[in-house]
This record gives sequence, C-alpha cells and structure tokens, in this order.
Amino acid sequence: MSQTALKRNKHDRPYKRLPQGKTGGVQLLLIHNVEHLGKQGELVEVRRGYALNYLLPQGLATIATDHHRRMIEKHREKLRLVELERLKAFRAQADEIEKQSITIEANANDEGHLYGSVGAHEIVDALKQQGITLAQDQVRLQGPLKELGLYTVKIHLHSDVEADLKVWVVPTAGE
Repeated sequence: MSQTALKRNKHDRPYKRLPQGKTGGVQLLLIHNVEHLGKQGELVEVRRGYALNYLLPQGLATIATDHHRRMIEKHREKLRLVELERLKAFRAQADEIEKQSITIEANANDEGHLYGSVGAHEIVDALKQQGITLAQDQVRLQGPLKELGLYTVKIHLHSDVEADLKVWVVPTAGE
C-alpha cells in the first residue's frame, strides 16, 4: 500500500456518512433531552456542524441507524419511567425552592438604587448557603436587579418544571 493511502486525510471524520434528512440536515436520535430540540428517543434533524461539534461529542445524540431505533423502541417504557422519576425529583426540588426566600445585601443610595446590580451569580450563592445547588443558567432574570425591594425570580429546572423564588434585595447593614 502506498504511503499516501496510509495517511489520513485531515478532512476525514469518524462521522463522514451521516444520514441525510428531508431538508438537507443530519438525522440523529437523541440519547438525552436537549432543550429547544427534543426529548430522549426522538428522531431530530439538525445542521451538520451542530451534530459534529456538539451533539455527538457530548454524547447527547447518536446516528439514527435502524439498530438504534429498534433499541429505543425496545427500551421506550424503561426510558419513560426513568424520565418520570427525574421529573418527580425536579418537582420536589421546585417545591423546596418555592418555600425559600433569600435575602441579598447590596450597596444602595438613598433613593434605593443599587450602586451595582444583583445577578444570577449572587442568587445562586445565596441559595447554596441554604443547601440548594443550582447552575447560573437555571436562574431566569428579566434583567439585573438594580433597586432595593422584593422580586420573584423564575428558576428553570427542566423544560416542564419551573419554580418561583422570592428574592429580597436590602441595603447593607452599615447603611
């Protein structure tokens, strides 16, 4: 065999034969739920770059072969039960969050305007002190909190589960 035949072309990829969808995208089978795309076990069509650079390397999807489709059908009930358990856990966490009320101290002027702002980072830190761990992207703010007062903040736990958290922004104790 010639040496050029042994060399691997830089454009060769392990997924060069991806199934083509109806609109020219790539057909994949979702292994996990992907927000704004689909649920576990669904057949989706995405752009090639999204498939190659995110979904396949992260293990969120697999190539939609007949074998994978049969495996999903075979285990669909088990997957549904696992998803129901996850939803139950998220709903329990949402109930726990809705019972909480957190207080965040911030520097403010006499009119109640903050010198800075309160964002998702401060809310996540305050919840962590109460034993609830969240990621910053789960806190859905309309914008940074820039005044003293009581705010209701949405906490996004799952595509089907959200919780409302009461956040008090108060002046620092020295004022």
